[in-house]
Amino acid sequence: MTSDNSVQVSVLGLGAMGSALADALVKAGYETTCWNRSPGKADDLVAQGAKAADTAGDAVRAGQLVIACLLDHASVHEVLDPLSDQLAGRTLVNVTTTSPAQSRELADWAARAGVTYLDGGIMAVPSMIGRPGASILCSGSADAFQQHKPLLDLWGTATYFGEDAGLASLYDLALLAGMYVMFAGFMHGAAMVAPAGVTAGEFASMATPWLTAMTGAFEEFATVIDGGDYTVEGQQSLQFADLGDLLAASSAQGISTEVVAMVQRLVQRQIDAGHGEEGFARIIESIKQPG
Repeated sequence: MTSDNSVQVSVLGLGAMGSALADALVKAGYETTCWNRSPGKADDLVAQGAKAADTAGDAVRAGQLVIACLLDHASVHEVLDPLSDQLAGRTLVNVTTTSPAQSRELADWAARAGVTYLDGGIMAVPSMIGRPGASILCSGSADAFQQHKPLLDLWGTATYFGEDAGLASLYDLALLAGMYVMFAGFMHGAAMVAPAGVTAGEFASMATPWLTAMTGAFEEFATVIDGGDYTVEGQQSLQFADLGDLLAASSAQGISTEVVAMVQRLVQRQIDAGHGEEGFARIIESIKQPG
């Protein structure tokens, strides 16, 4: 599918991410109108050929496709509620970070206003937009996704998850959960070796290939979880996954044990329930049923 850059696009919000999105559109030849609450943010884009709107209403009226990349759910309503009549008949792609419930609420609001709604989650930092590794998670209007997929693919590989507008946000936040816990684990390790005179950079040179290799276990864990049998051969047992030594070594280094203790609690609850001989993947049951 080739890009049809004849559609007129308006971008609301020119923070770091909104500016990166608008920049990609301008470079691809889209007629792009930009608006930001504080003035001056559009200057670089205007120099490249974009148009700057004085008001959000001017921006909405200039675009068939409206991209909202604002601060939060409340700011989307603050900017767009007064413009619902002017948005009617247009397509709104909301890439503002929202919860699944908030995304569904915005979809309902858009439907009442006669606006075609597509929710998007951006799995990238601004510098990654348009580069390998960036992805755009979408849910909501299937027609809007199909029509504008070439545009979305300018930002990153666009994937559609269905008519439920909350699914893109759900995937987005679930992926971020994995990222933040991994980051915390890395920082725990860096803190652990620091008293021995090891710099974070030196530790990173060891941690990066190790953690990269370990992500290969995701598919194996997923197979066990989806199968629902934590006794299949080839798994590390929960008894073997006891993190007592790691906790003791962390304490001996004089650092917080919070990150590792969280995992230990998930493991211990399954051991206490009589599942110590089963595989490590079983800790998902502790997560599903918080104690």
